[in-house]
Amino acid sequence: MTRPVAWETYTAILFDLDGVITPTAVVHMQAWEEMFNAYLQEKTPGAPAYTDQDYFAYVDGKPRYDGVRDFLASRDIQIPEGTPEDAPELETVCGLGNRKNNAFNEVLERDGVKAYPGSVKFLDYLTTLDVRLGVVSSSVNAPNVLKAAGLLDRFETVVSGAVADEQGLPGKPAPDTFVYAGKVLGATPSGAVVLEDAVSGVRAGKAGEFALVVGVDRGAGHDVLTAAGASLVVSDLAELIPDGHSPESPARGAQQ
Repeated sequence: MTRPVAWETYTAILFDLDGVITPTAVVHMQAWEEMFNAYLQEKTPGAPAYTDQDYFAYVDGKPRYDGVRDFLASRDIQIPEGTPEDAPELETVCGLGNRKNNAFNEVLERDGVKAYPGSVKFLDYLTTLDVRLGVVSSSVNAPNVLKAAGLLDRFETVVSGAVADEQGLPGKPAPDTFVYAGKVLGATPSGAVVLEDAVSGVRAGKAGEFALVVGVDRGAGHDVLTAAGASLVVSDLAELIPDGHSPESPARGAQQ
């Protein structure tokens, strides 16, 4: 049984997006797999394929270019860094990252995205409290994803990868993006909660000394998230709603 949390005692609750609010992690995983395996076949034919294990170990929760860089380093592949303006066809860290981003946007535009029903129910519950909500995502596409899911208006601030770049903030596992979002919402880490499904994000919350770091196990593993610094791990955000407080109205944006 999940231990009860007094949500009303916190000033702000900061959500990761992919894998916490929306199942876009699945879309990201598919885009990464297709991009990396096509590249590996060209670069090192016969080399072991990129797998979901590589995603969780090197890519999950990180800024896009960091994920490219860390995965390639795990395979002892060195290529030029390039610049964010690089065309997707270029064999640079930024070029490969942009290649992956194009693939993600194509899937998002074609298929859309629906939020996890339990996550929307939890957001519905939080509307009954005097608590401020924000999203902190490594993805530059975070606002578009929230808009597609019908949830953009639920959050006072969205600190996306683009905002992090503009503010010069290092990405997760550094805590800076969460700390920045807290400041925007008038909260210090001691008065804020982080909800994350990625090991790098949990580590960011732990490093930032946030009052509570909730791990959401969408595949990383309960023990892995706990070891990374989560003080509480759930498999669905609906588990965080106190008994007797489940919203009666249909959840907007929920996956059907």
